Order: sequence, then structure tokens, then C-alpha cells
Amino acid sequence: MNVALGTYYAWSVFVPALEREFGWTRPQTSLVPTIDMVMVASMFLVAGFLQRRMGPRPIATIGGLLYTTGLLLASWTHSLPTLYLTWGVMVGAGIGFGYLVPITVGSKWFPHHRGLVNGLAIGIFAAGSGIFGPLAGMLLERIGWRETFQVLSGVFFVFTMAGAYLLKDPPPGYDAPARKSKSAGRHGAQHHVDVPTPQVLRSPVFLALWAAYALGTTAGTMVISQLVPFARSAGLGAKTAAFAITIGAIGSASGRFFSGWLSDHLGRLHTLRAVIVTSLIATPMLYVWREDLLAFYVLLFFVYYCYGTQLSVYVALAGDFWGTKYLATNYGLLLLAWGFAGILGPMLGARVFVSTGAYQYAFFGSAGLACAALVILSIVRAPQSARDRGAEAPSAPDPMVRLYR
Repeated sequence: MNVALGTYYAWSVFVPALEREFGWTRPQTSLVPTIDMVMVASMFLVAGFLQRRMGPRPIATIGGLLYTTGLLLASWTHSLPTLYLTWGVMVGAGIGFGYLVPITVGSKWFPHHRGLVNGLAIGIFAAGSGIFGPLAGMLLERIGWRETFQVLSGVFFVFTMAGAYLLKDPPPGYDAPARKSKSAGRHGAQHHVDVPTPQVLRSPVFLALWAAYALGTTAGTMVISQLVPFARSAGLGAKTAAFAITIGAIGSASGRFFSGWLSDHLGRLHTLRAVIVTSLIATPMLYVWREDLLAFYVLLFFVYYCYGTQLSVYVALAGDFWGTKYLATNYGLLLLAWGFAGILGPMLGARVFVSTGAYQYAFFGSAGLACAALVILSIVRAPQSARDRGAEAPSAPDPMVRLYR
């Protein structure tokens, strides 16, 4: 399911061909991933409400159908509004519905290994562009972008329908596998009472995490939306620039998987703070050393690694803080921060490039936003566990507005 949905990260492969054929500008084409991200974040929340009533399989099926139909219809586009409606609205909505299910289902099957299982699911999502991005680049040169969209649509229809069929929640009374070592989780996941979404929304710590999530992922969304054009402006050839997508996908998938697992042992907030520090250093350095191929690839890996880590660890953090019963809607609200970054990042990159003819201020500005995210995460503290507070029912007062460790 996720390897198909994650291929939308390879959008920048198609940007040069579309701009040549239609004469569209960089801000115009950059609006496509922005629409995608806004739709993913908003439809994730809608799908969360529906999944509690319909179950995971119908939601995943809807997501796969929207995603593949959007790709197919995009192959016949001749105008920007059509492209925005198909690759933007339909593809983004499909990802929002489909992306939700593996995360929430996995968290229910493995609540004691939430960082690892979310890292696997979201890491595979990031790997999609690394697997199919180079393939899309080769098809683009041989058969054109329209036919490439059609081929990918057919392949991804099979992938998403198979994934949807296999996804289901655990049966009632399911006993999840426990950790092998009690000491292994000493600094890892903390399991709390299930907190309903309205209470989470009123929590001051939720607002702080929302702001940190938005600011911390802006660097990643900016680089993702501009990667191939940025690489070409640095003097890299078409194939070398396309391979940068694979490097980025490896970095993002590694961050989602490895940091997700690491956060089970070192703690979610410690892991997030570490990657934010790395991001605010690596992002401006990526611009400074953009003409050195080896340095370019290494720094690109770390920028994507930090971006991917946040998408993985924030999911697990939401489960730790507010439980898994309402995870679909609680994390859906938190994911809107990523949707905001999906607006800010591409807009920042495109506008700066048009205004100055270079990406310098976009990269350094993203590092400044990451620094603000670090300040916020430095003052956030995890809530005390329900057991420590004597809470026994989901209707207990919001743990985020009372005691802190």
C-alpha cells in the first residue's frame, strides 16, 4: 500500500517536462505538491473519523481508488486547473485515506513497539519514490510523461488493492506481544489513558507539538518540492539529478525506520530534538556544498533523514501521549501541521528562486525555522502516566494540562 502511495514524492521528476511543454512557471508547478500535502493532512483527519465506523479495509480501498484514478486522469491534462484537480486534489486525497490505515492498524497490533512498527510502515512509504522515481525518469525519456502516468496508475492500482485487502484490525481481546526486555523500554514508549480528540485539541502541549511539527518539517517539504530543479541549477545532469530522488528516499526511509526504532529506547522527544539539530545544520550546508557531488548526496541524505524521522516519531508520540483508541483523529489533527509545512516549504523555495534566481535564502530560512522548532521541543515534557496519576478511565481529565514529569 505505502510503497505505491509514497511515489508521489517523485513529483519533481515530472516538473521539467511539464514546464517545457506548457510554459508553466516554477511557482505554478510547485503548487501541485502543496495541494497534495494539504489534501493528505485534511483527508487523513476525515478518514480517521470514517475508519472508526467503517473499519480499515474500506478506507484503504477508497484511498487506492482515488490515488490511481487521479494519476490516470492527470495523464490527459492540458491545463493547470486540471493538473491541480487530478495530481493535486485526487492524488492527495487518496494518499490521505490510504496513508492512515497502515499506521493505525500497525499501532493496534504492536502497541509496545509503536516506534518500530510506525517506522516500518512510514519508511516503506518514503521508499516508494526511491524505487519508482528512477523508473519514472526512464519511462519519461522513452514514452513521455502522459504514458508514464498511465503505466504507474495501472501498477499502483494492483499494489493498493492488494494492500487494502490485507489490512484489518486485531480481533477483540487481542493480547499484543510484549517487549523481550523490560529495561529496553525504560526511556521509550509510555502508555497512557486514551484521551478523546476534543480534549487533545484543547491541550497546550498539543499546540506546542503542532507548531514544532510544522516548523521542523518545512525544510524537508521545501527540498522535496524543488529537488530536481535545484540539483539541475547546481550543474548536475538530468540522470544525476534524478538519482538524487533515490538518495533522498533512502534517507527519508532510514530516518522513519531507524529513528522510529531508536525512539522506543531513547525516548521520542530526545530523538526529535537530535534530528532537528541535525536538520538546521545540514540544510544550509546542502546549499553551500551543492556543487560537490559527494557532499551533495551526503547532506541530502541527512536532510531527508531528519524529515522522515519527524513523520515517524510524531505518530508514535501521539500514541504515547494520548493512547491508540483515538489515534486516527488525534494524529490527524497533528498531521495538519505537516500540511501547513506543505504550503510553506514549496512556496518558500519557489518564491525565493523567482525573486533572487537562487535558493540560498530558502535553505537558510528553513534552518531558522528548524531552530524555532528546537526551542519549542526543548520546553515540551511528556505527561505522567495514567497509573502514576491514578486515572482509571478514558474520561479522566486531559493529562496534557495537569502534571508533567
